[in-house]
Amino acid sequence: MLSFIGMGSLDDLFAHIPEAVRLAGGLDIPAGRNEPDVADDVARWGDANRAAGLTCFAGGGAYDHEIPSVVRALASRSEFVTAYTPYQPEVAQGVLQALFEYQSLVSRLSGLPIANASLYDGATALVEALNLAHGATGRSRMLVSAGVHPHWRRVAATFAAGTGHAIEVVPLRDGVTDWSAARAGDDVAAVVAAYPNYLGALEPLDAARAVADERGGLLVVAGDPVSAALVRSAGEWGADVYVGEGQAFGTPLSFGGPYLGLFAVREDQVRRLPGRIVGETVDAEGRRAFVTTLRAREQDIRREKATSNVCTNQTLIAVTAAIQLGWLGTRGLADVARACAVGAHALFDEVTRLPGVAPAHGSPFVREFAIRLARPAGEVVEAMAGEGILAGLNVGALTGGADPSIEDPEHVLLVSVTERRTRAELDRYVATLGKVVR
Repeated sequence: MLSFIGMGSLDDLFAHIPEAVRLAGGLDIPAGRNEPDVADDVARWGDANRAAGLTCFAGGGAYDHEIPSVVRALASRSEFVTAYTPYQPEVAQGVLQALFEYQSLVSRLSGLPIANASLYDGATALVEALNLAHGATGRSRMLVSAGVHPHWRRVAATFAAGTGHAIEVVPLRDGVTDWSAARAGDDVAAVVAAYPNYLGALEPLDAARAVADERGGLLVVAGDPVSAALVRSAGEWGADVYVGEGQAFGTPLSFGGPYLGLFAVREDQVRRLPGRIVGETVDAEGRRAFVTTLRAREQDIRREKATSNVCTNQTLIAVTAAIQLGWLGTRGLADVARACAVGAHALFDEVTRLPGVAPAHGSPFVREFAIRLARPAGEVVEAMAGEGILAGLNVGALTGGADPSIEDPEHVLLVSVTERRTRAELDRYVATLGKVVR
């Protein structure tokens, strides 16, 4: 293999890695050491990674939620882990039914009647929503709230460079979208609002719906599926399309992926729905059965007219989400969301009493909030990490340091609380922030 790629040794293969971070001489493991001792050594080295022991108050689209043992046990069954694309329904009824249940749960969360069998992640789900809006309206102008996660907006802009979509970012005022600042014109394909937005603020979606009606575009809501247990659904606000990130349902943080894209639409857009849909039918003997449906669509047979070319999904992660949601139930999910909200509001009330800490905006929030600090947020995050706490996200780093919607984002910290955070951890956060923020 080395010869084929034109290298003379393993050292040549790893030459691009800086000398300072290489392990000189390899791992310090004596020859002949037994497996349990080697495993113990490796675990000890892993524990030396500072991130391993931090109490997590970071969010911004990826959250440290509890994953019940039953979810891990069921989702890791070989029938799910090894399942391939269910082209042959006669041998894939189990996976098809699990995906049908997943779609039903996403439909309930979104308040929209039709959901697909998942997409790659929340950001690519947003891209597919813009493609759908373009196909539905024949227009290319997209009004996207600055409250949509900056990374999602960046992904959408990357795709727009190829599709020709014109993405116009509508600024925030006091934490929520100032739709009056959107440029006039009835050539809009989509109006995109986040609910809550990435700063945690709960947007009044009636304003976004009014803009969509006035400009003739579809309303796309990028929603937090956990907060959906406490607030009006996207469908109740009149959304045409719902997108979201499903990582909160059974998927660990995992260094950023793989995650899970949620996608749901009104019934009149079902033939533009990207990806797969699992439908319910009956077999030759009249028994309940499941199949992939609406398969012969543009993605497969009329590519020049396609609004999407995505042909796969995140089956295992979607099944995991269905297991977690099924385990929690309606009341259990509401309990999780309520615990997050109560913890976040309690922490917000206490930290904003500290000298050098103030609210970043005055809009209501659900389970995530932004605070303005006397010190740069990056310095505070670093100092609190030294005390064993991941304090949150530096909004300046999240936005790339230049967001006209936020004054001095380098001094803004985004803080999230999940049901895993205890009263003692909240108290320790307040005490530690009070020490380092001055």
